[in-house]
Amino acid sequence: MYRKLLAESIGTFCLLFAGTGAVVINDLHDGMITHSGIAITFGLIVMSMIYSIGDISGAHINPAATIGFWVAGRFSGRHVVPYLMAQCTGALLASFTLRLLFPQHLTLGGTIPAGSDLQSFVLEVLLTFMLLFLVLNVTTGAEQKGWFAGIAIGGMVALEAMFAGPVCGASMNPARSLAPAIASGQLQSLWIYLIAPPVGAILAVVCVRVLRS
Repeated sequence: MYRKLLAESIGTFCLLFAGTGAVVINDLHDGMITHSGIAITFGLIVMSMIYSIGDISGAHINPAATIGFWVAGRFSGRHVVPYLMAQCTGALLASFTLRLLFPQHLTLGGTIPAGSDLQSFVLEVLLTFMLLFLVLNVTTGAEQKGWFAGIAIGGMVALEAMFAGPVCGASMNPARSLAPAIASGQLQSLWIYLIAPPVGAILAVVCVRVLRS
């Protein structure tokens, strides 16, 4: 079990360090990475982590995914809390590392709604629904990786970040939003990103069960 937890911590660290790091560097260097580049970075790091640690921990690297697998009956309930703690630990380490490297940046790549809280909440629910709907259909368990699963899931992350990122941040991941919020002290609207992704994940589980019952 410690190997699984270490893998989840490392995977989530890499996700936050690369993904939110791209946001920070883009802001500090006149938009050289661009919005499309940020979206692609998130997609590529997710894909990379799936192929790196998918056969060890399942490469959840997302509390919403862990909750979704548990509700779907693919993951043991007694491992949920340790997984969530490992993911949040890795995410926090990444955000505080970015805080040390780029102390002048105010949000550290955090997710803050561009419009109303309700708009971002609905978007986050739907985005996570789409992501987990894909994940549950291209995997047969919570600890397996297929040759094409990483490409499909990374592609979905990049797609959703591409079109919804400017509005809600396209988090789909409570750990991804929690860590930079804590490290930067920017806690406004954080509740959206803690509640909406698990709701979307559970809705995806229900939909997949209906379709495949």
